[in-house]
Amino acid sequence: MHSDQSGAPQRARPLAWGGALALGGAIAFTAPAAAQVTDDTAYIFNTLLFLIGGFLVMWMAAGFAMLEAGSVRGKHAAAICLKNIGLYSIAGIMFYAVGYNLMYLGVDQSGGYFGLPMPWSPGELTGDEVIDVTENGYSTASDWFFQMVFVATTASIVSGAVAERIRIGAFFLFVVVLTAVIYPIQGAWTWGEGWLDAAGFSDFAGSTIVHSVGGWAALAGIILLGARTGRFVDGKAVPMHGSSLPLATLGTFVLWFGWFGFNGASQLAMGSVADVTAISQIFANTNMAAAGGVIATYLLTLALGRGKANLGAVLNGALAGLVSITAEPLTPTIGQAILFGAIGGVIATFGAILLEKLRLDDVVGAIPVHLFAGIWGTMIVPLTNPDASFVTQAIGVGAIGAFVFVTSFVAFLVLKITVGIRLKPDEETVGGDYTELGHSAYPEFLPGKDKAPATS
Repeated sequence: MHSDQSGAPQRARPLAWGGALALGGAIAFTAPAAAQVTDDTAYIFNTLLFLIGGFLVMWMAAGFAMLEAGSVRGKHAAAICLKNIGLYSIAGIMFYAVGYNLMYLGVDQSGGYFGLPMPWSPGELTGDEVIDVTENGYSTASDWFFQMVFVATTASIVSGAVAERIRIGAFFLFVVVLTAVIYPIQGAWTWGEGWLDAAGFSDFAGSTIVHSVGGWAALAGIILLGARTGRFVDGKAVPMHGSSLPLATLGTFVLWFGWFGFNGASQLAMGSVADVTAISQIFANTNMAAAGGVIATYLLTLALGRGKANLGAVLNGALAGLVSITAEPLTPTIGQAILFGAIGGVIATFGAILLEKLRLDDVVGAIPVHLFAGIWGTMIVPLTNPDASFVTQAIGVGAIGAFVFVTSFVAFLVLKITVGIRLKPDEETVGGDYTELGHSAYPEFLPGKDKAPATS
């Protein structure tokens, strides 16, 4: 996202715009010249793209909530729902108060590392006598909304990994740091026209800038939290089945649906034939990458399970396919998108096995899906995008990963030392619902817990 002096970003899309211009040239030679839309019309369509993309990505918050609620045990489901609606709200407030301008405004003044930590305000209002539709080409409020829901997505990734044993209050405090400081600073490096953007790092919609960031933060969290009680016994992993696979499946479909806004609206313009054509290609590639992830993971789990498939792994295969195509959803062919998504699903499946071997407890598989597949998706960009290089992609992955993991680890460590981040053993046994909320998500099925355990 490139910023101007008003603080309104515009993501770097050199290849996307180049492809759009080339497509426009081809159309000019093969068909009657298309009428150019007016500046007002382009402003309206570009703004509409941000708004539609924004509420689709906002709908992903519901997808994460349902996926996580179905993946945890019933005694933690209500706590998960509270965490998800809370983190979405915190992300919005912090991105308004600090994060947006820290990511976009005056990044060049710091040498390309961060902007100015101050509240955001729209560049135009309905009460203005004249709205300059050419300055940005879209309403700045629509852009802010679209960028904000990306921040919330990053926080949602962390929520599922640390579920069932983290204190809600401590988690919310971490979300404040993540959305106000950590995410905006690393985002400024590329989307804020910072030093990584100048180096040529390419991440169209955020395989690294959004998804791997959430994965690195989650990894720091689960290391400091430790595994759930009973998850590993005598060196062996003990399965802890979620409360509702149908609910987790619904959450996955909601996320898949929202991803069309995530990737499609990252084209950042809908005011021309070329832009709309590009968005259509992005939709198709996004959809087919997820499909590739599903089929590959299904076949893999059949092989690993001796003829028995694993629904949870297949759901994560779909998400890993989506993450894999997010760094570059425009330039691959349909066949390449399917292949990239399929490999992402395989990576996520074996990644979950690796975490178990390392005794790291990621409740929903967020790290294999968002971190491992996010790295894969970022590193393969040069295969279809000649403007990117493997060396620069590796530098970006490494720099963002190191920054996010270290700062997240420090933030979690400070919280652990000061306020405490983990439920006590008896609280964890009773469950986060009764311990921190005083009620259950499923009172008919989990009776007899009239009060939370003593806290002293």
